[in-house]
Amino acid sequence: MTLRTAFTELVSVIHPVALAPMGEVAGGALAAAVSNGGGLGLIGGGSADRSWLSQELGIAAGSTDRPWGVGFLSWALELETVQWTLEHEPSAIMLSFGDPSPFADDVRSSNSTLIIQVTDLDEARQALDVGADVIVAQGSEAGGHGGRRATLPFVPAVVDLVAPTPVLAAGGIADGRGLAAALVLGAAGALIGTRFEASSEALVPLSVTTAILEGSGGDTERSRVLDIARRASWPHRYTARTLSNDFLDRWRHKEDELREDDTALDAYEVAAANADPGVVPIWAGEGIDLITEMSSAGELVSALTAEAEVALGRFHRPWS
Repeated sequence: MTLRTAFTELVSVIHPVALAPMGEVAGGALAAAVSNGGGLGLIGGGSADRSWLSQELGIAAGSTDRPWGVGFLSWALELETVQWTLEHEPSAIMLSFGDPSPFADDVRSSNSTLIIQVTDLDEARQALDVGADVIVAQGSEAGGHGGRRATLPFVPAVVDLVAPTPVLAAGGIADGRGLAAALVLGAAGALIGTRFEASSEALVPLSVTTAILEGSGGDTERSRVLDIARRASWPHRYTARTLSNDFLDRWRHKEDELREDDTALDAYEVAAANADPGVVPIWAGEGIDLITEMSSAGELVSALTAEAEVALGRFHRPWS
């Protein structure tokens, strides 16, 4: 069985797998490894620091001749950064969390595929209106920032709404069974984050990889606490899923109090600068129960698709 979908045809990749553009995690080496493995690697543009991004773009371009791209946070992005990035000829630009309309025309007028991530149906309609080539339906099980809709019911709702635009499922997908489930729900593939965070090419310290391998989905939670502590200006509608830690335990349900406590915020800054595991956020989705070993990203793409083929193949057997 070959998993050819509207997504693989559109972006000219072998497998219906894309790397979530995780800020400070998905650099050029990880993106290139996913692309070389047959998926679509996406660099995490994050806060769009051009010095860092220039380095990672160079790594990706020099490490693969297959399609790769860059993901940005729409709420923190400037048009000039998108235009500058397009000069590097990425195969795709992904926009998440915020209004994509200021950037959509420039991406669409280039040779890059426009991918827009959505967390509710209003955002899906907006993505369709601005001409998204691919829409990512992200469920709340995802690690990092996201919305409130669960992946299982949300993905088919988006598929039905935006058809025939290809949809990628995201949120809690960490093995081939999850990829197979996404395809059964009508998606054209999956955007996967936390599973690739535990890969040898990810830009994370060993302590983060260990925490993911040893953690469970029940250890994760959605909160604004760590964004407040980091003095990050994330829009209020998007909470962040991380592994629980001591700082979260201290300030859970006390967000307003934390905002006004400069002493606590200053202490957090010092502790975070020292990589104190009791305070730093470890972005992780609910699928971490399924992550039991670190792998290279290229091998992981192949394993995910092989597992999905096996899972889907079961449905070709006569029922007993």
